[in-house]
Amino acid sequence: MKALVYTGERRLEMRELPDPVPGPGEALIRVDASGICGSDIHAWLGHDERRPAPLILGHEVAGTVMSGAMQGQRVTVNPLATCGNCPACLAGRDNLCPERQIISMPPREGGFAEFITSPERNLVTIPDSLPASIACMAEPLACGWHGIRLASRALEGAAERALILGGGAIGFGAALAARAFGTRDITIVEPNPTRRSRLSTLDNFRITESAPAGLNPDLVVDAAGFAATRLIASDLVRPGGVIVHIGLGEAMAGLNIRRMTLQEISFIGTYTYTSRDFTDCAKAISEGSLGPCNWAETRALHEGAAAFSDIISGRIAAPKLVLLP
Repeated sequence: MKALVYTGERRLEMRELPDPVPGPGEALIRVDASGICGSDIHAWLGHDERRPAPLILGHEVAGTVMSGAMQGQRVTVNPLATCGNCPACLAGRDNLCPERQIISMPPREGGFAEFITSPERNLVTIPDSLPASIACMAEPLACGWHGIRLASRALEGAAERALILGGGAIGFGAALAARAFGTRDITIVEPNPTRRSRLSTLDNFRITESAPAGLNPDLVVDAAGFAATRLIASDLVRPGGVIVHIGLGEAMAGLNIRRMTLQEISFIGTYTYTSRDFTDCAKAISEGSLGPCNWAETRALHEGAAAFSDIISGRIAAPKLVLLP
């Protein structure tokens, strides 16, 4: 098979590799579309020790099942492989499974290739009418769906007003999920002017370059995860409000802990999604509950190296770039 292989810092190469062989309980999937995630960019920059070169990156995958009981079906792939038996899995919080694996991290190769393998229980069927370039966005959109669900539980209902820091697929997806959960006043902060211009054409969210003063949101979603954005979140959220932290920009600093303590502000760190969140989000995409979701830019897999460079250079206007093998 052809695969786009991460071979070292800022290096990607097209290679011919053997087709993967599914193990017990797994299926072979022909990849029809695979999105580029921020974590793929971090790995390509040499900033993720969990993804050592050489490695096939990519975990936002939709495709067609080529083996097993689901052969011939079109699916989107939940990339988190979990044990199913630990306390976290049994409690429905399988994203916290201590044995979890994710495609694009060893030992599981990723989706920037013509084929991958996946546990059959991780495959969610999609209708024939749904393009793979949209279906593969179930993974990034499920991250926002999961975070908004947790925030709604902490707030005991939908937020009246939400501030989203970051207009990439995770942030924009969180905005879509917040609206689906009942929030009507949503502001997305996106400093990149190219992306900000594109976002303004996609929906009726308020799009700004910086966080508006006096907004007083019930909910702030930090989809960037830098010290500066954490400080904005903890300074602006209303007393008794909730911060959902999804972004992984940098690991330390930024929170106004004194204000969070005195104003009883809840901080929720979120990692990926549960299998139920993934399935519910894929269903919402298929049913149109999150809008048309047709805002990704697509490129051929062999153009992947240039695509990565364009993303890091800020030349991509769309919230998501999808590679097509």
